[in-house]
Amino acid sequence: MKIDTQMRDVPFERMGEEGLRFERMGFDCAWTFEASHNPFLPLVLAASATRRLEIGTNIAVAFARSPFSMAQVAWDLQRGSRGRFHLGLGTQVRAHVERRFSMPFDRPAARVTDYIRCVRAIWDTFQNGTRPDWEGEFYRFRLMNPFFDPGPIDHPDIPIYLAGVNERMCRAAGEVADGFHVHPMHSVGYLRDVVRPAIDEGARANGRDGGKIVLYAPAFTVSGETETERSAAEQEVRRQIAFYASTPNYRALLEYHDLGGIGKELSALMRGGEFEAMPRLVPDSLVEEVAVVAPPGEVPAALRRRYEGLLDRVSLYFPFPEGAPESGGKRFVDSFRAAA
Repeated sequence: MKIDTQMRDVPFERMGEEGLRFERMGFDCAWTFEASHNPFLPLVLAASATRRLEIGTNIAVAFARSPFSMAQVAWDLQRGSRGRFHLGLGTQVRAHVERRFSMPFDRPAARVTDYIRCVRAIWDTFQNGTRPDWEGEFYRFRLMNPFFDPGPIDHPDIPIYLAGVNERMCRAAGEVADGFHVHPMHSVGYLRDVVRPAIDEGARANGRDGGKIVLYAPAFTVSGETETERSAAEQEVRRQIAFYASTPNYRALLEYHDLGGIGKELSALMRGGEFEAMPRLVPDSLVEEVAVVAPPGEVPAALRRRYEGLLDRVSLYFPFPEGAPESGGKRFVDSFRAAA
């Protein structure tokens, strides 16, 4: 199992040093996410500054871009990183895709499988000069000339990860993806009983081996040297759970744990702007299912015990803080590997 990290929101000019810092600590991969900033630009600087560290998006919003524009930026990052790039895609939710990105959002699981197949068809043309002939249900790629063709690269096999929560999106990952981004609001039981079987089902239906699909998850943790620090960490995890659970797309986990009733309550509080009240609805039992709870020195081993045999890669949900010494990060990575 690999130990990864999330890139922090630091000033753009320091992104290269941030990647180099994580490489020195010994992390396997650094992931960006698409929120208030573009997820690809920091990876350009991280790739240029490092030699070993893998880089990836967790996630880039697929439907915010055409398959060709996504294929092009991934190709360039794979070239620039000398084969270290992972393309992690997510569908986002209807409201954001339609009202923030001004893009279509019908049948997202079917659409994203066609999207990924179209991206791979474009890469095939880039690498092998294949005649563009993709005609999918949602996307088409039928035109290319040398002016727009970046040509072959040394490492053309770019792994595509798909993010999801519900069974249908897990099956979609089994159908077309190389990896699956597990949402941070998950539990071991949900991984074992819902996510993994659905991925395997989608893979079998398409003649693929589900066991070869890489699973990565960022994990919530509740830890701290003092009771005050532990309480603050727990409150932040409750806040994150409440935020995600207020969105209907994430209610599958609540229903799995017989907590479906709090989803509508959280949605109502979110609509009313009662943000401070939301974490109070999250029961202790759900925090214990979703988060790794351990003293700071025991977190690496606890992560390993929790996910061994379920995940291929894991990271903390929150990146290492800017002021944390590199020696602490290196101890964390070394302890995680020593726990194998």
